[in-house]
Amino acid sequence: MTRPLTRLVVNADDLGLHASLDAGILRAHRDGIVTSATLLATGPTAPEAAARAKAARLPVGLHLALSTRLPPAAPAHEVPTVAPGGRMRGSWADFARAWLTGKVHREELARELSAQLHRARALGVTVDHLDGHQHLHLLPGVRPLVEAIAAREGLPLRWPDALPRPRWLKTPGPALKATVLAVLARTAPRAPSGVRRVSAGGVFEAGMLDERALLAVVDALPTGDFELGCHPGEGTPRVPEDPAWRYGWAAELAALTSPRVKARLRERGIELHSYGTLLSSSSAE
Repeated sequence: MTRPLTRLVVNADDLGLHASLDAGILRAHRDGIVTSATLLATGPTAPEAAARAKAARLPVGLHLALSTRLPPAAPAHEVPTVAPGGRMRGSWADFARAWLTGKVHREELARELSAQLHRARALGVTVDHLDGHQHLHLLPGVRPLVEAIAAREGLPLRWPDALPRPRWLKTPGPALKATVLAVLARTAPRAPSGVRRVSAGGVFEAGMLDERALLAVVDALPTGDFELGCHPGEGTPRVPEDPAWRYGWAAELAALTSPRVKARLRERGIELHSYGTLLSSSSAE
């Protein structure tokens, strides 16, 4: 059997964070091109979201979280430097600062990451891959801990290594974040034995993935296996864990269910996959 030139996982982040986001993710799977989601295991709607995803046959991975004021999966007294006062730090920048200045203890972080995987499985999720909420799994020192779990559990890992493009210069903030992540991804040591890193895009477009942007991403895909991260949702929810957070959730939902986008994927011969089918078809070749 001839392998498709481009195979794409379309993964929706933040399942379990808010009912409106969960509804958008499930609709983008039912009516659109979303093939995968990642669960925030300690999110306020995680139990219901996990059950609904299972009923919808939506493959689910684990969105490892170290920020956004979520509660820890491990007992709070066992991870006080990861979740001061029983909550994660407010932003990716707050965590990165604390981690890089030695305020977060490595053994506590390892305990929390493993506890999140255990929590997701306890909710009935057959975890098929790992990624990091706000991509914190790429931080020096955090990456080896996450890759150790991936190796132990035989789980693939999102690897956001998309290179900058000229149009990114129009929005310097997202461009800087996406570029830093690409540098971290591309300069990291070789993956440990048994760990598969799947090249991922969508960092720059996060929260801005309308139909036009999504078509541009599809048109720019080279041959190979990739993940596109996305953030669909219904309406304009207020997320209590991060009240200032404003994404174009509804615009992303519209793009992910757009007939034009579906047609473009067909025209380009791009085959949609989950992580499970991506890996099973790779091993069969």
